[in-house]
Amino acid sequence: MTKTQWYIGAPNGVVLCVDALRDGRAAGRLYHSYREEPERFDNAAEMVFHMEELYNSLNFPHPGNNERSFTPVKKAGQQFTERDRIMKDETLLSKHGDLGTFIVRVQHRQNSSWQGRITWMEQDKTINFRSTWEMIKLIESAVDTVSDPDGETGAEPTWDS
Repeated sequence: MTKTQWYIGAPNGVVLCVDALRDGRAAGRLYHSYREEPERFDNAAEMVFHMEELYNSLNFPHPGNNERSFTPVKKAGQQFTERDRIMKDETLLSKHGDLGTFIVRVQHRQNSSWQGRITWMEQDKTINFRSTWEMIKLIESAVDTVSDPDGETGAEPTWDS
């Protein structure tokens, strides 16, 4: 395997290690440069919440939508501080899941969703995604083919070129 797509490439890059499918939902660990311990998730919603929390703390990528209110809201100004990287990219890339490993690079947070690139490390395939839902479906379809190679998922997004 040439590993041509194996890179983090952004301060908000994460490595998703999928260890199990529970009722068709991916469960596993999420790694990023700012914490040594993994953030565990039991489903896609938990995974997305962990990632969104990271992006909000970094203020990167900057959200395209802000909270709205029709009444005056007193809100303390949110301060963003530079976070120190704890883990090097090489260490992040050495993490692997039992069913699949994915490098996620969210480039934009627009239209209340995410857009970016995802790399399936075991297949050395990279594909762009246009929404958080599409990213989740790509992950679930990849690990579903690993856990049941003869089954047909019928999912919309596909890793086939």
